[in-house]
Amino acid sequence: MTQIKDQGILRETSCSEELFAIRDSLEILGGKWKLLILIYLKNRQDQLVHFKMIERGIQGISAKMLSKELKELEINELVTRTIQDTRPITVTYALTDYGKSVIPVIEALVQWGFDHRMMIKKTR
Repeated sequence: MTQIKDQGILRETSCSEELFAIRDSLEILGGKWKLLILIYLKNRQDQLVHFKMIERGIQGISAKMLSKELKELEINELVTRTIQDTRPITVTYALTDYGKSVIPVIEALVQWGFDHRMMIKKTR
């Protein structure tokens, strides 16, 4: 069981609540690309990030997949899409404040990935 804040009150969760929460999290953040897009945007918070920058910066992602994933992240209010008043018109992407709330989770996953890689290297 885990302790969570529910409307400002600390309480224990049930197993089924934890399973639902994990399922929700994986539905929103799961897949091959979403976490990579979020970490890319986090690392470039001080820049205007254009679609092509993301496409070039994340090796292996297609334009079609990037477009789909950005739309889903925008629907879930993790990313904003801003049309710039330029000629030609350009679009920029950034993390929302809500999107920034997932950064500690991503950083924990990054650390776990480093630790896991080192553990595997030691055992081989």
